[in-house]
Amino acid sequence: MYMDKITEAISHFVGLFEITLEQARLRKAYDEFKAAQAVEEETPELASQTVNVDAGYDLEDFVPSIEYSLVPPKLVLTTPWSDFQFVPPDIPAIPQPDVAYPGFLFHPDAPPMGSAPSRLILPHIEPPGSVAVLINQELQLSDNDYVGAGGHGLKFSPAAADHAAEMTALLGAAADLSPIDDLEMPGSSEEIVAVMKTAGERLNGYPEETDGEADVFVVKADVIEGTYVNGQSVDEAPKLDDHLPEKHRRADEEEDDEEEPEQPSYTPGSGSIDIDVSVELEAGGNLLVNSVSMANNWLQSPVCAVMGDHVELNAIIQINVSCDSDLVSASINGWGLNATDPTQGFNIAMFKRIDPSAEAAASQANQGDFPRHWVVTEVEGDLLIMNWIQQYTFMMDNDVSVLSSSGGKTLVTAGANTAANDISLDELGFNYDLIVVGGNIYDANIIHQLNVLLDNDLIGAVDGFQTTGEGAASTSDNLLWNQANIVNYGAGDRFEAMSEAYRKACESLQNGNGDLSDILNDGAFAGIGAIRVLYVSGDILNLQYIKQTTILGDSDQVALAMNALAHPEADWTVSTGTNSLVNYAYIADVDSTGKTYVGGGIYSDEILIQAELISTGPDLGGQNPDVLVNEAVAFLDDDMLAPEASQNVAYPSLVPEQTYSDPMQSVLA
Repeated sequence: MYMDKITEAISHFVGLFEITLEQARLRKAYDEFKAAQAVEEETPELASQTVNVDAGYDLEDFVPSIEYSLVPPKLVLTTPWSDFQFVPPDIPAIPQPDVAYPGFLFHPDAPPMGSAPSRLILPHIEPPGSVAVLINQELQLSDNDYVGAGGHGLKFSPAAADHAAEMTALLGAAADLSPIDDLEMPGSSEEIVAVMKTAGERLNGYPEETDGEADVFVVKADVIEGTYVNGQSVDEAPKLDDHLPEKHRRADEEEDDEEEPEQPSYTPGSGSIDIDVSVELEAGGNLLVNSVSMANNWLQSPVCAVMGDHVELNAIIQINVSCDSDLVSASINGWGLNATDPTQGFNIAMFKRIDPSAEAAASQANQGDFPRHWVVTEVEGDLLIMNWIQQYTFMMDNDVSVLSSSGGKTLVTAGANTAANDISLDELGFNYDLIVVGGNIYDANIIHQLNVLLDNDLIGAVDGFQTTGEGAASTSDNLLWNQANIVNYGAGDRFEAMSEAYRKACESLQNGNGDLSDILNDGAFAGIGAIRVLYVSGDILNLQYIKQTTILGDSDQVALAMNALAHPEADWTVSTGTNSLVNYAYIADVDSTGKTYVGGGIYSDEILIQAELISTGPDLGGQNPDVLVNEAVAFLDDDMLAPEASQNVAYPSLVPEQTYSDPMQSVLA
């Protein structure tokens, strides 16, 4: 075809434009191809290594004093210049303390050195100060959830249960079992003495047998030794980890190889995915813990002399109160109803004394001479050692749920809360060879533990509910655990009437003379160069008080319903119990490790009270849970349950008639 020059030029331009456009298209497709290819490249997995840590050490008893020998310094021998002369400076002697043996700075038998006598300089010792630790820990949690899961088209509005009245009744019953539940924290030395005397009088007056519904065990003695579990003397205390529900056990005791979650199965060519249809509800599973570990080693001496009275009180009060009355629908009797694991209560108490005097006497027998010198430090007035610790944990977890199967996996967790108070306290203070008290010694260790559980659950079925799958329900399996240990470092029979020599020494300190020469030959001081003496002109007040209170309300209400599209093949798992309430307290109190000489009276009381009350009220036996549920269930949309309902079901908003404090902690499936 013949074209003129203008037509040919235009044709060449058009062809060049098309070529340029095609190149641009090809480059865009190439860039997208390379980007997609880079995404498809597999990223290598990071190397992982499991590290297993095992601390295979057993904890021994508390040891307040550990002898420590300093590493001797390395001596470097040097040769001085032959013409070097050194004239030592004249250093004045340290002024003698206010109370000390006259002339103790000079050793009368020491050989002379040059023209100056030999000087014996005794160490200066610091007096102890009073210590008061006041700790109050409180935890409060309200987790009242409303959950609607599945296409049932229902709302569940049960009548509000009067949990406050039920809980008040349980707390009142617990208060009746404790003689010292209302002790108030003292604010002065006089109030501390009043608290100790009041506690001792009430505990001594507590009847050893009661006529109420509670199971009460009481032991009173001058010295209690051993371990008691729910009123029975045992050789070994049970371990908490052996009784905790599996979900509450420590992570380091879990199996290393955990089962991976089962994945949905798919058969090629079938056009469908097989899913294990199930509904699982966890409305309980709460864990509440109060823990205190305390070591009181503020004052220690192998010998103690008190001019007045010595009053000692060791007491443990443990109370478990529970109400676990459940209503379960008869329509799920074919399920594996967990009725074989009821609520368990444990009260565990241990009294122990460690006597180091025998070992000390054996070591002192080989230490040679008795001391000829002493140094005295004085505390004017009273010396106070007090630890007042209160732990309070309160949780309300009253959930309302209406559940149905949606044809898939539904998991609802409305409980599984954890609340913990923890205190670890070590008071390491002063060590003397002799403590002299001009007044009295008041020594008290008191542990008060209380668990209260209200777990009245309701599980009912809506009319027409049925299931062909497997089912399991658990409404109990709760644990109430109180464990208390009091360990005294000092023998229970270490007391003796004050001898004439010690009486003269104490009176000498009271008069300001401080002549202790008559007691230097006591075997407890053998091998000591110069004894260190603490003189307290007033009283020593030693009070260790721990109060732990754990309260849980977990009364759940569950309605089981059918989905608008049926799905009866679902497997069901419903748990409204499995709560754990734990109180743990440990006191290690260091007293005189040797002899205690008393000029007045000796009063020693050790008391153990263990009580358990299982309440059966309110009486729910005559009520049908299905009737209660159907009375409280209403349809949001009647058309959803019609036979001609569309496959595209719109799930309505499930709004309860009542307002709950935690509406967002829910899983809507």
